[in-house]
Amino acid sequence: MSTLHVPTLAQMTAEGKAPEVLFWVGCAGSFDDRAKKITKAFAKILQHVGVSFAVLGTEEGCTGDPAKRAGNEFLFQMQAMMNIQVLNGYEVKHIVTTCPHCFNTLKNEYPELGGNYTVEHHSQFLNGLLKAGRLKIEGGQFRGKKITFHDPCYLGRANGEYEAPRELLEKLDVELREMRRCKQNGLCCGAGGAQMFKEAEKGTAEINHVRADEALETKAEIVVAGCPFCNTMLTDGVKNREKEAEVQVLDLAEMIALAEEL
Repeated sequence: MSTLHVPTLAQMTAEGKAPEVLFWVGCAGSFDDRAKKITKAFAKILQHVGVSFAVLGTEEGCTGDPAKRAGNEFLFQMQAMMNIQVLNGYEVKHIVTTCPHCFNTLKNEYPELGGNYTVEHHSQFLNGLLKAGRLKIEGGQFRGKKITFHDPCYLGRANGEYEAPRELLEKLDVELREMRRCKQNGLCCGAGGAQMFKEAEKGTAEINHVRADEALETKAEIVVAGCPFCNTMLTDGVKNREKEAEVQVLDLAEMIALAEEL
C-alpha cells in the first residue's frame, strides 16, 4: 500500500508546478471523521491513476452553501469572496469535489461573484477518467453484490447528473437495484438546505428514516451515496432500523478504492 501524499496548492506553486486539478475537500471531508474516509479514498484513486492534484489546506474556507441555504446571503457572499480571491490568486481552472453542495455552489453561484472555474463532482471526474482509459475498475469484493444508489439532490435534480455515478457502479459488476423513488423523483435524505446543522421540525417521521426504509426495501447489501451529508443521514437511518450489521453505507469513491484494494 503506497503512502498517501497530498500536496497543498501553496507548496506546488512554490515549486513552480501547477496541478491538473484542485481537490476541493469541503467542511465535511475536512472535519467529519466519517467523511474523512471518503476524502482519503478519493485522494488514493487520484494518486493511483497519476492525476496531479493539490488541496488548499488551511486556505480553503466553507463555500458558503449552508449560510446561503439558511438565508444569510451576506455571510455567503463574504465566504465566497474570500475563496474566490484565493482561487483566482492561484489561477485555478479546474476543481473537483466529493461534496455535491460544494459542487453546486462553486459551479453555479461563484461565477456571478467573479469565480469562473470548470467544476466537477467526483463521480463526473472519475467517469471521465474511466472513459479516457486512465482509470480501470474491476468488481473485486463487490462483484455480484446487491446495491442501491441514492441520488444526492444537488448532484441530481439541481444539476441533472444521474448517469455518471451509475456508469461507475456498472463497472464494479454489481447488481444495481433502484429505489422506487430515484433519479428525478429521488427523495431528499433530509440534510440539504442547511438542515444538516439543526434539529428537525415537528412531524410524524424523520425523513432520513423514510429514505433508509426505501433503501432497505430493495434488499441491497450496500447503500451507495455520492455526498457526505447523504452518507451521514443514511447511516443514521440504517442504524435506527438496526440494520447496520447487514447493510453498509459507502461513498462511490470508497467502493472504487476498496475494489482496487488501494
